Amino acid sequence: MVTKAIVATRPEDVVVLIPTLNEAQHIETVLGALLDDDAFARRTRVIVADGGSTDATRDIVGALQRRYANVSLMHNPGQTQSHAMNLLLGPDFADARVIVRCDAHADYPRGFLSRLVATLDAHPDAASIVISMDAVAKDEFFQTGLALIADSKLGAGGSPHRGGAVSGFVDHGHHAAFRAEVFRTLGGYDTTFRANEDAEYDRRLTNAGHLIWLQSDIRIGYYPRSNVQRLWRQYHHYGMGRARTCFKHGVRPAVRQLIPLCHAVLLIMSLAILPFTSLGLVWPAFYLGVVATAAVSVAWANRCWCGLVAFPALICMHTAWGLGFLSAVPIGLRMRSTEQAATPA
Repeated sequence: MVTKAIVATRPEDVVVLIPTLNEAQHIETVLGALLDDDAFARRTRVIVADGGSTDATRDIVGALQRRYANVSLMHNPGQTQSHAMNLLLGPDFADARVIVRCDAHADYPRGFLSRLVATLDAHPDAASIVISMDAVAKDEFFQTGLALIADSKLGAGGSPHRGGAVSGFVDHGHHAAFRAEVFRTLGGYDTTFRANEDAEYDRRLTNAGHLIWLQSDIRIGYYPRSNVQRLWRQYHHYGMGRARTCFKHGVRPAVRQLIPLCHAVLLIMSLAILPFTSLGLVWPAFYLGVVATAAVSVAWANRCWCGLVAFPALICMHTAWGLGFLSAVPIGLRMRSTEQAATPA
């Protein structure tokens, strides 16, 4: 049997895309982490796709272009990450072999791009490489406490890429590197998704028979939201996106996703019967007791008062995700009925 030789990807064949919208606080740090001390990365094409920032993001990128000659600034009229990634479906990028997605709101290790592309080369049977994420924080009290609980089973639900430490083939993970040919064949992201666009793409990818490799030792830090309002909005979008993915592909939520969904249903039922019976207090009391215990445990284990942030944070994450999912059910049902009506008998 003849073993096919692995041809190393050239940096000229790699295009890196960073979607931005008001990321003046982070974009210089991100570009420095990706490009400094990485000769391979300095020879790739790096595209900052800006969705119309009203802060200094575009000015900062423009100034950094004098330091990094391989960085370009593009306008993303669709604003979302899905629209930004799909800019790479254009003819200007038809010769790209590898696409790398990076987030402006993240902390990247040195040598990230060269290690990531080398991992893709080492797994020729994989259509994409996903990586692990670890919640990190700066000095904000709420963000620090949220980072302590975000990747736990009560927080993210124990997803393999959220704090996971085992490499292998998975159904989904944090998007990092794609084989451009496959990305183009699948039509890129579904731009109707504001959230969960990555999981929806992975569903189409695996349905088409492709494989996804999680490289757990290539890790990035991500910054959780800094207040309850932003956290609520984020997880409400997550829940809506997951519901749309489930209805679009006819799949059930994973067990870890059923927890916030069931919580939202039980909470609505409890509030509905509360005017008539004290049984309406059973679920809220039980749930608050579990969350309070978890918050105290986090604070005690980390010897940090900010661990108590887990109490409002978990309530916010679970309730917003569950209500977001439920709010998208009518949209999902209409979407399914439309698809069924369009399918020949």
